[in-house]
Amino acid sequence: MAERKLRILVGKPGLDGHDRGAKIIARAFRDAGFEVIYTGLHQTPEQIVSAAIQEDVDCIGLSILSGAHNTLLPRVSDLLKEKQADDIVFFAGGVIPADDIPGLKSAGIKEVFTPGTSTEDLVNWVRENVRPRA
Repeated sequence: MAERKLRILVGKPGLDGHDRGAKIIARAFRDAGFEVIYTGLHQTPEQIVSAAIQEDVDCIGLSILSGAHNTLLPRVSDLLKEKQADDIVFFAGGVIPADDIPGLKSAGIKEVFTPGTSTEDLVNWVRENVRPRA
């Protein structure tokens, strides 16, 4: 029996209005055979976690360029724990200073991708690090 397709939620938290990168990533994930739920712009952490649970996703990939990564990303991680959904793999990408990445990882973000990461590298990372949830 074939394994079901991975389900990935791609979103843009906060007031960040630039979604071209998120749309490119969502398309690359679809082209790689993943099922993608794109939540769109201006999502709160609560909306992101609610959608992830409702859509029964295997992982969340957030794009953030606004500089609010140290507030919004840990909040998503905290909400996943509160909702007992921290088995959903959570990763992020965007303009995030290297000095901030260790703190984000310790807050529960599994990986942080910076500008210049190829879509091929992202797809391969998901294939290696995400499994369908039970």
